[in-house]
Amino acid sequence: MFPEVGHFALIIAFVLAILMSIIPMVGALQRHSLWMMLGRPLAVGQFVFISISFYVLTYAFINDDFSVKIVANQSNSLLPVFYKITAVWGGHEGSMLLWIEMLALWTLLVALFSRQLPEDMVARVLSVMGMVSVGFLAFSLFTSNPFDRVLIQTPLDGRDLNPLLQDFAMALHPPLLYCGYVGFSVAFGFAIAALSSGQLDAAWARWSRPWTNIAWVFLTAGIVLGSWWAYYELGWGGWWFWDPVENASFMPWVVGTALVHSLAATEKRGVFKSWTVLLAIFAFSLSLLGTFLVRSGVLTSVHSFAADPARGTFILVLLLIVIGGSLTLFALRAPTVTSKIAFGGWSRELFLLINNVIFLVATITILLGTLFPLIMDALGTGKYSVGPPYFNAVFVPLMAILFAIMGPAVLSNWKQSQVGDLAKRLVAAAIASIAIGLVFPFVYAGAFNMSIVLAVTLACWMVFSGLTDLCNKLRHATDLVSGMRRLPASYYGMSIAHVGVAICVVGIAVTSQYSDERDVRMEKGDKLEVGSYTYHFVGTEVVRGPNYTADRATVDVYSDDKKIAELLPEKRRYASQMGNTMTEAAIDPGLFRDLYVAMGEKLEDGSWAVRMHYKPFVRWIWLGGLLMSLGATVAVADKRYRLRRAAQINASMDAATAKSATT
Repeated sequence: MFPEVGHFALIIAFVLAILMSIIPMVGALQRHSLWMMLGRPLAVGQFVFISISFYVLTYAFINDDFSVKIVANQSNSLLPVFYKITAVWGGHEGSMLLWIEMLALWTLLVALFSRQLPEDMVARVLSVMGMVSVGFLAFSLFTSNPFDRVLIQTPLDGRDLNPLLQDFAMALHPPLLYCGYVGFSVAFGFAIAALSSGQLDAAWARWSRPWTNIAWVFLTAGIVLGSWWAYYELGWGGWWFWDPVENASFMPWVVGTALVHSLAATEKRGVFKSWTVLLAIFAFSLSLLGTFLVRSGVLTSVHSFAADPARGTFILVLLLIVIGGSLTLFALRAPTVTSKIAFGGWSRELFLLINNVIFLVATITILLGTLFPLIMDALGTGKYSVGPPYFNAVFVPLMAILFAIMGPAVLSNWKQSQVGDLAKRLVAAAIASIAIGLVFPFVYAGAFNMSIVLAVTLACWMVFSGLTDLCNKLRHATDLVSGMRRLPASYYGMSIAHVGVAICVVGIAVTSQYSDERDVRMEKGDKLEVGSYTYHFVGTEVVRGPNYTADRATVDVYSDDKKIAELLPEKRRYASQMGNTMTEAAIDPGLFRDLYVAMGEKLEDGSWAVRMHYKPFVRWIWLGGLLMSLGATVAVADKRYRLRRAAQINASMDAATAKSATT
């Protein structure tokens, strides 16, 4: 009866979510203080019961309760305990429960850490998040119940977890990704609350900004980890494939990046209010679109979960309600908001506006490329495929423009900047960036490469313009250390994130242009030159793991006749899925290059098909992504921001008290 406890807890959480979506909102509309205050205990109760449900499902996996359908489909008695736990979100129903758990956690955190905010705003936010919870809890209960039983002919053992998911990175990738997806529901909740209350001012941007930054951190980390996992686990040797499901996570990240910047402008200058609300709606809507693409069956991908049209229809209806309802509210409220704050040319506001436009255009191009084949197929016009050539052709030039304006944007002032002053400050950074960009391909590869010149120049431009701005801020400081201490954490966070972007750009460009990849036939004793290294195929042996057997090859790598690495790639066959063989690549990592070997199929003459790669600077891609996450984390920790927020809250409370006394 234990799984039924989890199912019953999920039903109770559903009821609490319904109450949370109604009572606080009605209380805010009628100025009923007690009803508004009920939002917090309802959020706590929802989280508790969803957590009970999640714990029960995890317990069923750990204890091999194969009477539960998803345990029978996603686990196996031979599976290590660690992977039994991660198998909870290895399938559609469990991953959906993880999504709901994350949503409940974000709702709980908003309820606990918003006690200084106006009660009516908190009530509206919790009500909106409760409405989202109602939709997903209904989806789980009515179409994707994780506690469905197999009571007739209960299997003695399970089918096993997909071998692709039996990896440490996949234990972290979905939770991080979902935490980012769902985190944008907080920004969405604040935006809808501000629209519904008519208080579309800088205050809501200030309240939602830290939540948005934190969500962006998790989504960035999740995408970076997923890219790393695909690189070493799938055996392809690539780090990004413009897969439609990868695009589904990338689009909310792009819009979320624009939202992070737009929130800063709205908070500090009171501009772009409508822009910021619209970006908050789009970021969460694209998160829901990603859920639809992954779970509807309209896409076939190694990343997708389900292929049930009924589930897809349910999510599509939910998506239409969220997008249609929020955009309708935006259409009714946004025209009443007019910004009287002016700004001139070459101001920081102008650069942030260009930033928003570029990110939005980039998102639209990715969205069109992702949905075009689906639309054409639905119209019966034939099968179409949109691949990397399209995405690279439209996305890369937009990013080049964006990176180019980052230099003057960092040094520009609010309201107005003088173009002559900006040019004078940036001339040294521009000269140094161009010089390094021109020299790099000759020093590294001995030949001119325009793509590398452009990428390295833009990366250096971002770094040197940031250093120029730092020097400008410290030019009047009598003591360098004390001067650096006076700079806020948000400034250092921005600088770290921008350096991360520059490092990522260099990694992408160099590994794309200078990688050496070979697909060859190898047998014992064969040697091959790849990227100035010699790969020696020593031979193969059979090894056994906890739930698989594998053919393991030994490949020695030499540089200048000196052995520098021993790589052990495997071709695994899993005990409960004998027809499913998996590639386990072997990598010798380095800061400036990776040596990569993956085994293909065994050929009839006893030799092996082997993929050998030399991947320069590939780890800079993920290092840059981690620095971006670190930068946003540092910005959230800014004490000055919290003090400013508290002062604004006190001012709002004083204004409300004065208004009440006058009434």
